[in-house]
Amino acid sequence: MSTNTAHTHRTVEAVWRIESAKLIASLARMLRDVGLAEELAQDALVAALEHWPKEGVPDNPGAWLMTTAKNRALDRLRRQQLIESKHAELGHDESAQVTRPDFEEIASDDIGDDLLRLVFTACHPVLSTEARVALTLRLLGGLTTDEIARAFLVPEPTIAQRIVRAKRSLAEAHVPFEVPRKEELAERLTSVLDVIYLIFNEGYTATSGEHWMRPALCEEAQRLARILAGLMPQESEVFGLLALVELSASRTRARVGPDGEPILLLDQNRARWDRVLIRNGLAALARAEALTGTLGPYALQAAIAACHARARNASETDWPRIVALYDALAALTQSPVVELNRAVAVGMAFGAAAGIELVDALYGDAALANYHLLPSVRGDLLLKLGRHAEAQAEFERAAAMTRNERERALLLKRISECAQPQSATRN
Repeated sequence: MSTNTAHTHRTVEAVWRIESAKLIASLARMLRDVGLAEELAQDALVAALEHWPKEGVPDNPGAWLMTTAKNRALDRLRRQQLIESKHAELGHDESAQVTRPDFEEIASDDIGDDLLRLVFTACHPVLSTEARVALTLRLLGGLTTDEIARAFLVPEPTIAQRIVRAKRSLAEAHVPFEVPRKEELAERLTSVLDVIYLIFNEGYTATSGEHWMRPALCEEAQRLARILAGLMPQESEVFGLLALVELSASRTRARVGPDGEPILLLDQNRARWDRVLIRNGLAALARAEALTGTLGPYALQAAIAACHARARNASETDWPRIVALYDALAALTQSPVVELNRAVAVGMAFGAAAGIELVDALYGDAALANYHLLPSVRGDLLLKLGRHAEAQAEFERAAAMTRNERERALLLKRISECAQPQSATRN
């Protein structure tokens, strides 16, 4: 493969990650078949891999993919209409009415928010909760099965099977491509929120690759959360999620250095935090709090993010308040990842010894067996306690487990710090 071809292939992959969700959503509206929509979107991707190395990358690559995919979808619909017409003629049934769709209307983009329709279609009750989340991450986030598996902390084959079965189930059940009626919205809401949250997380800290963040995914999650808040203005957790993604996204510019290196929370220049997003996030949190007496998981996480947003500098962070919020969150979720985050907060509020006691209790949890942040957090706490050799071993374990190149570089830097007795690096 020539250098030019390799560069073009990388460009195609980058464009695909940005445009695939819109592409699949638009095709799904046209075809009313999510599996077929993904298949034709993949056909457009193959066409790009064939044509762009020879003809050059078009000025608007997203529009090129969309046009190519829609043309193939229209060809498919026309063939289907022709077959139905022939069957009617052969049946000599003069009363048979063959549907003749308006192809211009079908191809039009001016038909509401296709992405939101796709979210609710993929979150249909005919699917299990796990399948709904996995399928929507695949279709809207453009995530690979490996990335989704790591987000779920389950084996990759399990996610692959969920996705295949989910698409088959949607097709067999003839699930309509639409935003559900008002009385059906609530039952799908939890899965929809989970989907948006996991999409945001993958953008905020990428599972793999050479970049620590994938801002396009964060922006897409924010957009979906804002749309959902407009659609369901009386749902506290919708505003809790919106507050969480806005407050977290406010740190984006400060999370990455000039060479793309990660900058951890306590080391960030808070002057670079986006004050508009912070205001929006705090307003959404206030709305969530006004709608309910007891905060749900997303609103609790947003309240934790708000503690950081309100602190003018790292030293002013209200860690005891954050610990209390994690206590409530852990009681609701029973999540080992939440317990790990709680241990970090305890370490900040009450000392590294208190934090490491909680971390050590998590080492027998199977769900965290391949979770690189477990040894990373333990290594940080050990380093603060002056146990440098043990800390180095934990950072080495974490570096071997992570799939993100930037995060691995950060962990290798932490390993070098273990040789410096004066080091007491913050997490």
